[in-house]
Amino acid sequence: MSRLLDLAPDQLTAEQKNIFEQLVAGRGRILGPYRVWIHSPTIASGMEQIGTFLNKCSSLSTREVEMVIIMIALHWQGDYVKAAHVKLGKEVGLSQAVIDALLAGSEPPLTDPHEKAVHRFATAMIASRKVPDAEFAEIEKVIGRPGIAEVLVLIGYYTSVAMAMKVHEVPIPAPA
Repeated sequence: MSRLLDLAPDQLTAEQKNIFEQLVAGRGRILGPYRVWIHSPTIASGMEQIGTFLNKCSSLSTREVEMVIIMIALHWQGDYVKAAHVKLGKEVGLSQAVIDALLAGSEPPLTDPHEKAVHRFATAMIASRKVPDAEFAEIEKVIGRPGIAEVLVLIGYYTSVAMAMKVHEVPIPAPA
């Protein structure tokens, strides 16, 4: 049973009402993790800014973003996030072979050097592996410092999403 505690509009504080209206205006509805974070409006607001940046303004492609999210979902056994982002991954052009490899925790058949570098870096970070200087330099040459920063924040953001959905036992969306 879901542990989400939705607040009725008349229960929202002024600060919560403000972020609620921002979320509805920008996204049309309150997405799952924001239903958790709205209880702390400053967190909800900050996470909304980070999430919107990562999904709409990042130097990472939508394919790369979805790849890393699937990797995080697998790592944290975040079934809600996995189901939602496998569907989105298909929509942004990840092949079934890439998705299957990501879900198996194996090397996906990527041909784009940027995607390979993002996957390589995310794999190391999710495994808590120290990246040797030479490997870091190779990754930096391909995705740059902005890409490195964005992969790190993407991992942290979607770790929070996966945990929020898991802890609150949010029902898993139906497969596509």
